Amino acid sequence: MPKRGSNLPKRVYKYRHFSDQSLECLIEDKLFFADPSTFNDPLDTKPSLDVDLAAADLEDMLRTLVERRVTGEMSAAARTIRYRGPRTLEHIAKQGRRRADEVIADLRYHATNPDYEMDDPLRHLLGHSVEAELLRRYERGVVSLAERPDCPLMWSHYGDQHKGVCFGYSAPADVQLEKVRYGGARSVRASHVAAMLNGDAAAAKRVDAAVLLKKARDWQYEKEWRLIGERGLQDSLLELEEVVFGLRCPATVAFIVATALAKRERAVKLYEIRQHRGTFLLRKAPLDIDELMVSWPRRARSVYEAFDDVTVPDEPS
Repeated sequence: MPKRGSNLPKRVYKYRHFSDQSLECLIEDKLFFADPSTFNDPLDTKPSLDVDLAAADLEDMLRTLVERRVTGEMSAAARTIRYRGPRTLEHIAKQGRRRADEVIADLRYHATNPDYEMDDPLRHLLGHSVEAELLRRYERGVVSLAERPDCPLMWSHYGDQHKGVCFGYSAPADVQLEKVRYGGARSVRASHVAAMLNGDAAAAKRVDAAVLLKKARDWQYEKEWRLIGERGLQDSLLELEEVVFGLRCPATVAFIVATALAKRERAVKLYEIRQHRGTFLLRKAPLDIDELMVSWPRRARSVYEAFDDVTVPDEPS
């Protein structure tokens, strides 16, 4: 994963359609960490395992992954029901070992199936099981962010066809943003996974990058950075600096946002997207807040009431 440095953009942007959830995030300063399984690209965060180890080594890896998963799941359940003590820990560890034994025994049995037309079916099955366990290990949420607020494709794909908004954030020094890499192989080496499980920090970074930070080259227009955290709605680790409104975003939405942020402790700048005449380029420009506030809120009946004192002359007979 890249280290924080000069390649980190001054601002990162989140394109959104305007909704109750986006308004909640704005007012309460929240970020939604999405489940990667919901991403529109089914290959995103789904690498395949490059099986570069022998069957015996794969068995050891699979045993470790299964034991850690089962232990984690049962420990969480024990905390929920406030069930603790030395016997609890012993029971959890025993169940983890038992489940790992069952998984490996099942794979060894299926590897004897004569229908498998390969030299080492057990190695093949172990590789698939390690891959599945590895992906189950990454139960993290992702906030996807872009480098620029004026990308036409991003506005069309994620900004509700220009009817939405774009939130601009800065990243405090203690927040780690990760840069997405595009192209190359969609795989992770089994040997790197084994090293990660043995505590190798460099290998862990390589595996994390392969699982969470690689996409097809066709997505490179996004210039994506990712913030990794617990899934769901969380307090924002980033600092909201600006809100940009799309070309088709209703002025009433801009009014709602401007009003909602008017008393915010830290001021947020408001912009609107404009087009460069005669080109396909977009640019952001400061929003005229004074003009916006003069126009709304309004009362429709006042137009009619302005003519209450006007006497309509009788029509000539």
